Amino acid sequence: MKSYEKLLLENKAWAAEKVEKDPGYFRRLSKVQTPEFLWIGCSDSRVPANEITGTQPGEIFVHRNIANMVIHTDINLLSVLDYAVNFLKVKHIVVCGHYGCGGVKASITNHDYKALLNMWLRSLKDVYRHNREELDAIEDPDKKSDRLAELNVMEQVVRLSQTTIIQNAWKEQQAPHLHGWVYGLKDGLLNPVMELKAGSEVDQLYRYDII
Repeated sequence: MKSYEKLLLENKAWAAEKVEKDPGYFRRLSKVQTPEFLWIGCSDSRVPANEITGTQPGEIFVHRNIANMVIHTDINLLSVLDYAVNFLKVKHIVVCGHYGCGGVKASITNHDYKALLNMWLRSLKDVYRHNREELDAIEDPDKKSDRLAELNVMEQVVRLSQTTIIQNAWKEQQAPHLHGWVYGLKDGLLNPVMELKAGSEVDQLYRYDII
């Protein structure tokens, strides 16, 4: 049996188990979703948003990319953000990184990952550069990358606040609140490292004159 065929079989078994336990499960799931949270997480398969938060499908709107980045030219991310904020009216946005992140570790090296990955990791290198004194003082490579994972999450939360999408929402809806969390692969726990409540101060340089 090919590996992808096994996935299809497992899907059938999973669906049958759900229906056996709750005959109306998929009927309810097919209705319009009204999530309270937007989750911006890492693509790492070990960090599934629903599982680690104990939530059901439909309760969290999810976007994932390498190292949970918020990049101002990423139309994919911005379209998800726009939809979540202006149509789903989410009340909270969580940027969730994780300790032991491969993308974070790669950004610390001088290895050439070729054009596309180099461009993506450049934003992580910028986070390192802005915190060079603190990070250079950490000798243990794992502790250094874990601290960079925390600092990266904090930077991405700030970047969210710098978008017109969030600034408009804060003015019109007094929401969403922004949260930065880091997930521990070794203990399964979420570590909150930052929070910006709706209406928080934004650096004047990034504040838009919204009418």
